[in-house]
Amino acid sequence: MTPPPGWYRDPSAPHQERWWDGTAWTEHRRAPEPVGFGPAAGAPGPGPGTGTGGRGKAVALTAAAAVLVAAIVTGVFVLGEDDGGSPRTRTPPVTRTATGPAPVSDPPSPSPTASAPSADDPALVEDQLNGITFPLPDGWVPPKYVAEDDVMMTTDGTYDCPADGGVCRHGLVVSRTVTANAESSPKALAQQDIEDAADDAYDRDLVGNKPFGGIESHEEVASGPVAVAGRAGYYVRWRVRTAEGPGGYVQSTVFPSTVGTESPILVRYVFDAGEDGPPLADMDRITKGIRPVGDADTGGGVGSGIGPTD
Repeated sequence: MTPPPGWYRDPSAPHQERWWDGTAWTEHRRAPEPVGFGPAAGAPGPGPGTGTGGRGKAVALTAAAAVLVAAIVTGVFVLGEDDGGSPRTRTPPVTRTATGPAPVSDPPSPSPTASAPSADDPALVEDQLNGITFPLPDGWVPPKYVAEDDVMMTTDGTYDCPADGGVCRHGLVVSRTVTANAESSPKALAQQDIEDAADDAYDRDLVGNKPFGGIESHEEVASGPVAVAGRAGYYVRWRVRTAEGPGGYVQSTVFPSTVGTESPILVRYVFDAGEDGPPLADMDRITKGIRPVGDADTGGGVGSGIGPTD
């Protein structure tokens, strides 16, 4: 059983606290609150503190939960950071042993943010931090035993990476908030990100291995304006060829958020090429199906337009 969402001591930086969303660490961090003060107004959950009596017991329980969370997360994989200090998005080859906490009794259930599919209401995955939902096409599942905490979905199952024998997935979709970037234009941000997206997916992994033998070439196959969740964005798609295996496609899509500071949202798509890869049309289906949380009517997609607002 994993701890509920809340602020816990950051396992990678014990001097600060980090937000646990109930299934994975997010990129939201803060300094621990002083003793005697409650959670900040509008904070999504309580933060661990210190004290005596009943509060001391709460601290003990919180500390135990933090240890459990740290064990779960660090037992999966140690996240790397790029030169700018932000986590790098990977289609990791994940290690073939101890890829996640072993189930105690029942098999692990899908992410609680995914709704059960039905004929009239397809499954959805919710990105709570960015206030959007993603449709879950056939052949896709909520993330399980995945190192990155911003992965929204993966294709079902794994396979042996063609070059180093690690474990790879045929498809992956990531959603993250763009921060600490001088650019704010969706077009500029998407054009800047696409090379990193390709390298993270098909060149070197976080420990320096080359699961596909490295990238040999790439070409841009599509780009342009796109409406996402009722907002005007931009996307860039590359075809990547690797030394081993069929290579794949990567896409960087950027659009403004409708929540919080309205920081841009970056959605990365990683699709293996070849007959075993997911249908390339799923990129457009997923993009078209992205919605603001609680708003099933506001959509978009490639080819859609956003008119001027007066």
